Amino acid sequence: MVKAVFPGSFDPPTWGHLNVIERARAIFNEVHVVVAVNSEKDYLFSADERVSLMRDLVSEWDNVQVHSWNRLIVEYAREAGARVLIRGVRNLADFSYEFDLAMMNHGLNPEIETIFLSTEPQYFVLRSSAIKELASYGGDVSTMVPDSVARALKERYHRSTS
Repeated sequence: MVKAVFPGSFDPPTWGHLNVIERARAIFNEVHVVVAVNSEKDYLFSADERVSLMRDLVSEWDNVQVHSWNRLIVEYAREAGARVLIRGVRNLADFSYEFDLAMMNHGLNPEIETIFLSTEPQYFVLRSSAIKELASYGGDVSTMVPDSVARALKERYHRSTS
């Protein structure tokens, strides 16, 4: 049984993230979606909110689990018995950044391999930061994120401007 880990901030989850998860779950027996908790980062949604959103989105996939983690991802993979890290890439800039991370993670634990999955072309332009900015101005993000995420974004920005 091959377990894989798909780490990310998922702030917020996008159709691109779900595309990578859906494709990974067809390849691996088990996929652990790991929501990053980094005290140095400023997130729009709390870790609990991001985990809740993601759990709701993947609830129909029985081989996908969602967890949060605040340490090195290779430590999570080792503890979960996973041998593969999945990294989603949209373009060459993503690949360059993700490749550097893969080399660092390999240095930390050579038993864990990194697999790069490109998103489907329609998701190439989806960046969480751009989605958050658009949502903050009241823009329509319904084609970029699932309905539950669009509602959460609208609530968050509406509440902060009220």
